[in-house]
Amino acid sequence: MKKKMMLTTAFVLAIGFLLLWLAPALLERQMNIVLPHDSYEVSDEAQKLHDSLTIADLHSDSTLWKRDLLERGTRGHVDIPRMREGNLALQMFTSVTRSPRGQNYEKNSEDAFDNITLVALIQSWPMTTWNSLTARALYQAEKLKSLQERAPEQFQMVSSSADLARLLERRSSGELVVGGLLGTEGSHALDGKLENIQRLFSAGFRMMSLQHFFDNKLGGSLHGQSEAGLSLFGEQAVDEMLRLGVMIDVSHSSPAVVKDVLKRTQQPLIVSHTGFYGNCQSPRNISDDLMIAIANNGGLIGVGYWDAAICTATLPGIVKAIRYGIDLLGMEHVALGSDFDGSVATPLDTSELSALTQEMLSQGFSEEEIRAVMGENTMRFLMKNLPTK
Repeated sequence: MKKKMMLTTAFVLAIGFLLLWLAPALLERQMNIVLPHDSYEVSDEAQKLHDSLTIADLHSDSTLWKRDLLERGTRGHVDIPRMREGNLALQMFTSVTRSPRGQNYEKNSEDAFDNITLVALIQSWPMTTWNSLTARALYQAEKLKSLQERAPEQFQMVSSSADLARLLERRSSGELVVGGLLGTEGSHALDGKLENIQRLFSAGFRMMSLQHFFDNKLGGSLHGQSEAGLSLFGEQAVDEMLRLGVMIDVSHSSPAVVKDVLKRTQQPLIVSHTGFYGNCQSPRNISDDLMIAIANNGGLIGVGYWDAAICTATLPGIVKAIRYGIDLLGMEHVALGSDFDGSVATPLDTSELSALTQEMLSQGFSEEEIRAVMGENTMRFLMKNLPTK
């Protein structure tokens, strides 16, 4: 009997460990989807142009998942090999630290069960991350930094305009190196403490979004319940970010928060991943009038690749949204903001970015427009708004 119990216990433990080992991959396969499609045809003209581009993307949540980004993945959207295949020079990696159960684009409660706690447990994150959102952001930052330590010839962290200039110089000399920046997906990552802005900045974070899918201590979310503007804490946090030189992302902020931030600073804002309401009347997108106000203040708008942002998650749908943004705001204010690995379904992964260049050519974009949107606008914005060193 004792031997039978021991064997049963061993079997149950073995099954448990097997499930724990398989769960992260199973979870991500359900969340980060590349929509089925035939191989994209890219003309020699489009490929030649694409290979000459400097490409940047303002939003990817790849550090959330249990994958080695130095290896070419069979799931998800972004890793270093696929960045190199797609000629992506620079990726903003945003740390997701909290997400409400039942997440939707209309109304979420800040008291809802947190999905990322479950993700942290399934993926065997350190115990420090179980109860601290700041620790979750710092843990994801360390995952990214380790790539540079392990393969400096392939990956370079960027935290200043000097770093960015060095990356571009390396690439122009023929090195197949790609770069990464750190951002937060919502400032609930501060754990409600102003001093954590400095802590995250010291760890390399250079862009911070204020809200995610729920209202937080800084103010209202576009998908929250209050529709509030900046709180006193939010005002203090914005001021501290500006003092340090942190770029502010209002991707998930309520219209009232966006207006309050625009009143508070002349520093250009980022909307790192979005669509345009006039093109896609989705609760994910703020009004065209607010987009115009952001652009008039020198801001940069990253166009996403998924259905809630652009309504039609196809290559023509992405390019249609980009064209709408150019016509609305001017060519210099539109960029790429895929939301890759952000629990979305997209029509391509990073390795297939040449197909996006092909689609832009097919829809009559000029070479100047393609170069601007694919990366030159983002590079110029970063050169101007990152700390110098």
